[in-house]
This record gives sequence, C-alpha cells and structure tokens, in this order.
Amino acid sequence: MLNSKAEALGIIFPNSYDSLVPDLVSERLMASIPFASRYRMCDFLISSMVHSNIDNISVIVRKNYHSLLDHLGNGREWDLTRKKGGLNIVPPFAQRQVKVFAGRVEALESIKGFLKKQTEEYVIMCDANIAVNFDFKALLDAHVKNGADVTMVYRKQPIPEALIRQSTNSTDLYYSLGLNGDRVSKIYINPSEDGEMNFSLNIYVIARELLIKLIDEAYVHGYIYFVRDIMEPQLGQLDIRGYCYDGYVAHIHDMKSYFEENMRLLEEENLNALFSGNQIYTKIRDDNPTRYINGSNAKNVMVADGCVIEGTVENSILFRGVRVGKGAVVRNCVLMQDTVVEAGANVDYVITDKDVTITEGKSLTGNDSFQVFVSKGQVV
Repeated sequence: MLNSKAEALGIIFPNSYDSLVPDLVSERLMASIPFASRYRMCDFLISSMVHSNIDNISVIVRKNYHSLLDHLGNGREWDLTRKKGGLNIVPPFAQRQVKVFAGRVEALESIKGFLKKQTEEYVIMCDANIAVNFDFKALLDAHVKNGADVTMVYRKQPIPEALIRQSTNSTDLYYSLGLNGDRVSKIYINPSEDGEMNFSLNIYVIARELLIKLIDEAYVHGYIYFVRDIMEPQLGQLDIRGYCYDGYVAHIHDMKSYFEENMRLLEEENLNALFSGNQIYTKIRDDNPTRYINGSNAKNVMVADGCVIEGTVENSILFRGVRVGKGAVVRNCVLMQDTVVEAGANVDYVITDKDVTITEGKSLTGNDSFQVFVSKGQVV
C-alpha cells in the first residue's frame, strides 16, 4: 500500500510539444502517443510518481484528449483509484474557471482553487514528451535538503537538432541552464549552440504555496510561460537549483526521434536502462500471447501480445494485435496497434498508426533519415 501522506502532488502537462509531432497528435496528444510496443508516453511519468509515493496526480489537458481519457480511465492500473487524491484529469471547461490555456501560467491559474485545497507541501510539474524511469523521491529529498525555492531537472547533453530547427515555428520553448555549483545562474531560452549543455528536462519541484503566489502575480501581468516569464526574470530573487539526471531518457521532439527512440530499445542495454528499475504500469488489454506460425522468421524485435506473425519481421517494434501475413517482410518498422501487413507485402522504415492495413503485395520503403508514415485507419 502506498503512503497516503505523500509530501508532493504531481502535475503533468500532456499537450506540451504537440506541435513538434503533428502527424502523431492529429487525434491524440503527446502523453498518449504509443511507445515501446505496449505503453503510452504518460505511463512512464505516472508510474514513476506512484513508485515515489506521489498518489495525487493531476493531468491538465488542452485538446485531443479522448484517447488519454480512454487509456487512463479511473487510474486503476496505477493504483490511483482513491477517495482522496488519486488521478485527476482536468479537461477545458470542466469547471467555470478552467479554459483552453495558452501556456503553463494559464493552466495553473485555472486549477488554483484545486491547489489551495490540497495538503501536500510541494508540487512536482513535468511535461509528457519524455519516457524515463525517474526517482521523484530522490529529487524531492534533494530539493528539501538544499532549501531551494525551485529545483529544475537537467541532463548533460547536446541540444537536439530538431528542437533548434523548429524553434522559430513552434510556440513550445526549450531551455538550458547556466550553473554556479548547483545554483542556476542563467536560463538560456531556445539556445542553438553546439556541444554538451545542461539541457532542461522540464521537471520542476516547488513549494505549493510559493507556486500559487507566483502564478497569481504572473497571471495579473498577462504572462504565459512559467520558466521564461517567472523563473528567468527572478533568478536573483529565487533560490533556483539544478538537479542533474544521468539516467536513461527517451526524448520525443520530432518524428525521426520518435522512430529512433523506439528502435534504441532493441538494444538490450537501453531496454534494461529504461525498464530494469521500477515497474512501468499501463492499461491492460486481455489478449492471447503472440503466435509465430510455422515458416515465420523474427529477429531482433520487440513484440507485444496479441500479434500473429506468419512472415518475416526484423529490427522492428510491433504493438498489440499486429498481423504480418505469409510471405510479408517487415524491416526497421514501428507498427502500432492492430496494424495488418497482408501476404506478400514489403515494408521497410515505415511507421504506421493504429488500425492501418498494408494490402497484399504492396511495397512501402523509407530510409534511416526519413520514415514513411501511414496515418490511423488508412488502407494502402
């Protein structure tokens, strides 16, 4: 049984960075993008919070949230069906003050009444474009030990090229940190320099009452962004610390990174790094084990339950219920739930959304720098 007196509550922003993967979010949001053969992106953050004794989690959605509601349900798979706390999904217009928000300030302002009623001392906020098995308890302990006002999680790595390339067209910002010891001395907004930087993972810890105070002040001034408009201008007034995370992170910032992050999990070292810690929970779909029919061939694959393999599958990720017909060849692909590759078809470097059918004898070929994408429900 989890500790019902958790020190922190969690807030997840599931629509962050939607604009970077428009094909994948035409009918869903970032948090419900399928990942690693049977999971959704939100599963990793929610599971990590639950394992860290955070059992009061709010998900503030903006649009395209039907698939997320269907996936999360009442939170039973994450042990979040509770009379107090649990999983709280906040769609626009759920209450009079909750509207379609433009930025994190408006999103938090819309649930200010909820925040005031909670008893947890701290708030942990994060975006849903990362898959990570994260120890939020260690983060919270470091925050309390340092006596910081805000703690920002960062990772030492180069800025992803896709973020730099799309920064002029996207309203989603990214940040890197300048540090003096562990004290944040500078926040760089949309940096484009080469080389290793302290790249922000957009995970923050802050005292609940301080958060309410800062949001009140920011909202009055018409501010939109929590980091750019609140934290960066107050670096001299607030004690903001950095927390370095050196564990495994799958970061989704464009279609190519989505493909590559899935394919990286075919390497045992990466798979163990993401899944060997605490268990990652997801929605259960009762199905038969995958069947490999006589004459089939599978090599270096990650395959969920419910699949039927009659042809050849190599270096690929198959989600639940995928069917590969006799004589069909699937290489270097990510095939989402209930995709059907009919007999004799040949697909290479292809990403399919759910319920796609590649008809008999057809050939679809991309390459390692550009993958062919087939949208949900299409018949090719």
